[in-house]
Amino acid sequence: MATFLLVPGLWMGGWAWDAVSAGLSARGHRATAVTLPGLGEADEDAARIGLADHVDALTGLLRAQEQDVVLVAHSYAAFPAVGAADRVPEKVARLVFVDTGAPESGEAVVTQMPHLLDLADGGVLPVPGGIDATHGVPDTEGERYRHLAKPHPLRTVTDPITLTGAWLKVPTTGVLCLAGGRLSLEVVRALYATGDPRFAKLAEPGVTFFELATGHWPMLSTPTELTDVLVRAAAGEGESLLQEGLGR
Repeated sequence: MATFLLVPGLWMGGWAWDAVSAGLSARGHRATAVTLPGLGEADEDAARIGLADHVDALTGLLRAQEQDVVLVAHSYAAFPAVGAADRVPEKVARLVFVDTGAPESGEAVVTQMPHLLDLADGGVLPVPGGIDATHGVPDTEGERYRHLAKPHPLRTVTDPITLTGAWLKVPTTGVLCLAGGRLSLEVVRALYATGDPRFAKLAEPGVTFFELATGHWPMLSTPTELTDVLVRAAAGEGESLLQEGLGR
């Protein structure tokens, strides 16, 4: 049995993982879906929430676990998840990135996605109108998203992350969502082949990858397939650049 902490991306709470949590539980695993500070039902001042608050929240959850955790980070959540894993790497059995990459120390979300600043309004990022149909999210899930999504604290995407590098010892899995020409295993191979030190970890032992033929919100569009991938990732399965002879 594995223990999963499921962390959603921008505008979402733990509700985004309902189907995946149920699937993991049905297969005998423990699953906790996280709602980060400023994104819950409580009347919080989201504009005052910074990235450190999200890192602190995840760090506290990790420390409270009785066994090592498979920490699953979707999109934006890569920043607080890596921040927490960097503080308590001994509590993380595997870090799974769902359609996202790992940040470098000193980066902010807006370093990679500067267009988010254009959306800012009063210290938050307002909820976008909906999810594009190309991502394969059923209408019922899209409607639930529009009903439950919350404005996202702006400072969490403008604050830079500070990392010691301790998280680099944690095994990782990348779940690559292919719809819309997004990151694929072929692109990952090409990034590693550049020799850029930032991509050296892509071929380290313990680093694996999966591809899903869906869009950026697989927990809403293909929860059964994502559940299966997470179970396999927890077992160390997946494609490895090391197996392909591209590693060191």
